Amino acid sequence: MTETDGEGITDLPPSAKLVYKVLEYDGPLTQKGIVEESMLSARTVRYALERLDEVGVIEEDVYFADARQNLYELSEPPAEQADPAISD
Repeated sequence: MTETDGEGITDLPPSAKLVYKVLEYDGPLTQKGIVEESMLSARTVRYALERLDEVGVIEEDVYFADARQNLYELSEPPAEQADPAISD
């Protein structure tokens, strides 16, 4: 399971893709926030976050409002926004 060579977002399960999109649209969120926005179970969100972390597309940070929780955000901009032709 540690082999992620060639694995990208398109190879992930639908739940991980949904969590990615939720983070893309709603910005940094806690796990609880992702559960509320995606309407997935907490266990499914945990699994999706693990898979997204394995691929390296999310970052985990301390949520200062409640240090018992983590704040998750995308580590790289979405492909649509990273298009060099648009930035000219």
